[in-house]
Amino acid sequence: MDSKTICSFPPVEGKNPRLLILGTMPGKKSLQEQQYYAHPRNAFWPIMGELFGIDPAALYTQRLQQLAARGVVLWDVLQSCVRRSSLDADIEIASIIPNAIPELLARHRSIRRVCFNGSTAAKLFRTHIQPRLPIDAESFDYLALPSTSPAHAGMSFTAKLEAWRQLLID
Repeated sequence: MDSKTICSFPPVEGKNPRLLILGTMPGKKSLQEQQYYAHPRNAFWPIMGELFGIDPAALYTQRLQQLAARGVVLWDVLQSCVRRSSLDADIEIASIIPNAIPELLARHRSIRRVCFNGSTAAKLFRTHIQPRLPIDAESFDYLALPSTSPAHAGMSFTAKLEAWRQLLID
């Protein structure tokens, strides 16, 4: 597959959110469908169903509305990058342009927890976003969670769900 520049989606935002979930960059299926976590084997929406009572089979717009209504902002660390497959490992580091996460956090001062869908999202946040955050950003609770991607097949859905339950702990 040829490498090409890909772009993430706008953030899903509601009023007075308390939680920000950051992925790295939408995969090929998500980009085709223009939907967060569109791959049928991605565990994200089933996990959100278990944690927040969101029906994973509901229309995409309804799932986004329900997530926002439960105080969750959904976005990606990267605005754009060059990647030759859906794998985070295939991102060309020199091509990375981060999203405006500091500005998002400034708009939503109610966010206290920043969670990462996978270790690459956490690593890229630390490298490209965290140095641009104000000093008071140390008050955030940062939580790196296992990737919900089907590429992270070494962990069962049950194990992923148990790890993701940390979202609900205050």
